[in-house]
Amino acid sequence: METAGYLTKQLKLNHKTDLTIMSRILSIALLLSLGFTATAAAQQEEKEWKPEDTEYYEPVPPKVTPVENRFLAPPSDATVLFDGKNMSQWESVNGGAVKWDVKDGQVTVVEGTGAIRTKETFGDFQLYLEWKSPNNMEHTGQNRGNSGVFLQGIYEVQVLDVWNNKTYVNGMAGSVYKQNPPLANVSIAPGGWNSYNISFSAPKFNEDGSLKKPAYVTVIWNGVVVQNNFELKGDTPYIGLPKYTAHGDGPIMLQDHNSKVSFRNIWIREL
Repeated sequence: METAGYLTKQLKLNHKTDLTIMSRILSIALLLSLGFTATAAAQQEEKEWKPEDTEYYEPVPPKVTPVENRFLAPPSDATVLFDGKNMSQWESVNGGAVKWDVKDGQVTVVEGTGAIRTKETFGDFQLYLEWKSPNNMEHTGQNRGNSGVFLQGIYEVQVLDVWNNKTYVNGMAGSVYKQNPPLANVSIAPGGWNSYNISFSAPKFNEDGSLKKPAYVTVIWNGVVVQNNFELKGDTPYIGLPKYTAHGDGPIMLQDHNSKVSFRNIWIREL
């Protein structure tokens, strides 16, 4: 760099140059260089992110026809989180009882009442649930049938109606939101039931809060693997880059995104 060149010229090297002095000069130049690099990194960290900075539209996952017999009853060792009758194992993230509508064996988002979460917390698990988008074809993009399944209340697997509905691929159904698009689009027409079978390996942290082991997730959507042991890069924010913050076990959370998405047959197995 220019600083090193200037210092070298001033020394007017010859065959008797003191190697110790030369070493010190190069060390100073290196430190200056590292200082400039750190400054640039800090400026990058302070960038004012916009949502579209972390959205991309290609490549588009191929369309795959779902498995017909894609619904699973809870096995004998599963904890049933919703049996179609009541929400006794859930609470509102705003405190108190769930305000969503329970009817006909399903629970449906009541817009504006907020997300819901399990009262119990979990580490490593297999989570199964079924979801249905409302038949609101007048909406497009992220405004059609939007919700989300948050693992440990932090890491989102997106729920969205992507039947003939273009959106950014790392925000479509089956994606790890804003991190990884699904390997395939296994969507069905709105009004029909989808299934998610999710296996999650929780992140591990050192005593000082640093990351020891990242989280991994596998998602089977309508009988098709769309996330294959994907390594999460951190949380799944709407704006900015993912990052890890040390935590312990966490709840399962279902999102209220102002759309009447319905859920049924929710169960979990701790691994």
